[in-house]
Amino acid sequence: MTERTAGGTDGEGAAEQPQPDLQAAFTAGLTRLRGLTGGLTDEVLRAPSALPGWTRGHVLTHIEGVGLALARQARYALRGRTIEVYDGGRPARDAAIEAGYGRPAARLSAALADALDEAETSWAAVGPGDWGRPVAYRDGTLRTVGLAWWRELEIHTVDALLGAGPSGWSPQLCTHLLDFLSVRVPGGVGLTVTAVDTGGVWTFGRGTPVAVEGRLTDLAAWFAGRRPEEPLEGGPLPELGNWP
Repeated sequence: MTERTAGGTDGEGAAEQPQPDLQAAFTAGLTRLRGLTGGLTDEVLRAPSALPGWTRGHVLTHIEGVGLALARQARYALRGRTIEVYDGGRPARDAAIEAGYGRPAARLSAALADALDEAETSWAAVGPGDWGRPVAYRDGTLRTVGLAWWRELEIHTVDALLGAGPSGWSPQLCTHLLDFLSVRVPGGVGLTVTAVDTGGVWTFGRGTPVAVEGRLTDLAAWFAGRRPEEPLEGGPLPELGNWP
């Protein structure tokens, strides 16, 4: 059994956790998403996603946009330069999603495939000694933005409701999500979460003790604001705060 207290809030997990192999994680995530998005139809894309108010087309258009934006962070970092994540910031990002989600299936699929190819190529160029290079994203490093791409890719693949669920998330991703999202635990709560399938135990915050148990993937889904596939036990579950 692993027992520990949550580390910092910089999004890179607690210090004692080994750094994930992001290159392998990107390959696995891209392979999964590509396997789910072959043969998309207009009907499939217009169906609701797991995100309120968004269709599957919205989600896949967002993956397209964020994949290109974060890949650009990598390309510029390797040149020793930094650049804004989105030209025009968040408003431009939102406008691109609204303009793109209703495209015919063939056009959306082609654009998504091109974006995933660009992301794959850009991140493959990052070598072992490059992860500390500075980026504009959160004034962080290439590892910071690489972790963000990992989260975006895996979580939104589930959000698209094309057949992937949180149960497909790796233990490494789930552990990272628990660490990164531990800042969502409200003040005044001492939350202990136990993964009944792996034996892992995490303690976050200080205050009124609350104990929650479930599969590791379901705990990670809850922390990420997604619906666990199997019910969590214990509680009562505290209301989690905003994403960092």
